[in-house]
Amino acid sequence: MIKPEETDKFTGARRKMLDIDLRGRGIQDIRVLRAMEDIRREAFVPANVRSQAYSDRPLPIGNEQTISQPYIVALMTEKLKLSADSQVLEIGTGSGYQTAVLGKLVKKVFTIERLGELSESARKILSELGINNVEFYVGDGSCGWPQKHKFDRIIVTAAVPELPPRLIEQLNEDGLIISPVGYSGVQELILYKKKKNKISQTSICSVRFVSLLGKYGFQE
Repeated sequence: MIKPEETDKFTGARRKMLDIDLRGRGIQDIRVLRAMEDIRREAFVPANVRSQAYSDRPLPIGNEQTISQPYIVALMTEKLKLSADSQVLEIGTGSGYQTAVLGKLVKKVFTIERLGELSESARKILSELGINNVEFYVGDGSCGWPQKHKFDRIIVTAAVPELPPRLIEQLNEDGLIISPVGYSGVQELILYKKKKNKISQTSICSVRFVSLLGKYGFQE
């Protein structure tokens, strides 16, 4: 666990992130900005890149995975229009940074990670930060939550070739899904809305994510 005196040195970098990388690029949701301010990104990155914790870019976290850049985390979170009573499914726990931001904003987060090592690390960090409204599962995120459940919002933090059908099934009426869609290289970040069992979609911007491996994702 990072000591308080160690995290103090990131105060200026965190303020710059909020003012320039988030507000300066159009993030307006006060709740999202407050969560991004509260969650210490340096707690989620390896020691060898910790000095770059508030750079507005993805950073390696091991296992060929990355922690997303702060702006993209804030953008995806804002687009989901979360409320305090939302139940959210996250596909791709990764470092746990996005999970922690969600945990500050909603009633409950259900998060799936393919790699047990990453899931356990994220679980430990969130526990140390006092975020205890998260349920973790190790498995194939492209197949959705393993038990029968419906979610108000779903966030996919790895690229898929197309939206996995199981995620559509697990989304509540009037629910939203945000996901990067496309192949290696640049993908499109798409917001999906479910209305009367029909799915509409809105393209947001181009992004670059690692691939989601699984039955309805990419093959290893």
